[in-house]
Amino acid sequence: MLSTAVSSLSLNAPVVRPAVSNARMAAITPGDVGTTKPLGVYDPLGLMTRMPDKYRRWQEMEIKHGRFAMAATLHVILTEAGIRWPGYLSFAEDIKFSDMPGGTLASWAALPNLAWIQIVLIVALLDNSVLAQDPAKAPGDVIPFFWVRYPDVEGFSGKEFKLNA
Repeated sequence: MLSTAVSSLSLNAPVVRPAVSNARMAAITPGDVGTTKPLGVYDPLGLMTRMPDKYRRWQEMEIKHGRFAMAATLHVILTEAGIRWPGYLSFAEDIKFSDMPGGTLASWAALPNLAWIQIVLIVALLDNSVLAQDPAKAPGDVIPFFWVRYPDVEGFSGKEFKLNA
């Protein structure tokens, strides 16, 4: 009986819909690739207009974390297939790359603590110097020489084709 009363009350509640903005924004504009057609630019919290600098940083971090996730997936696939680097992982502890177990948690647990510190320091150094994000470029466009993210060429090779494929 109580559930019937609660469910009847929920039917009378007003429908709250997120705000759909028609205003032009710096990050995404209506009609861009990736916007949903019936909604346009879907920004229920208004992050693009209220905090454009933070939104830009969150875009950059999302792309960066996605790239790390892809590299980690490739690591799991390759180590489970038995592919290892030749030579030593650690001369001091006499660990070869071939001694490391495959898989995510096993290889993570087998790595010495000093190796983790080296990995974190190298990634931080690369992230803040060599691969630092240029504010004048699109989020995620960090390699200045051979990497072309989305050449805007008509046909089968552009940002629109890659995102809609």
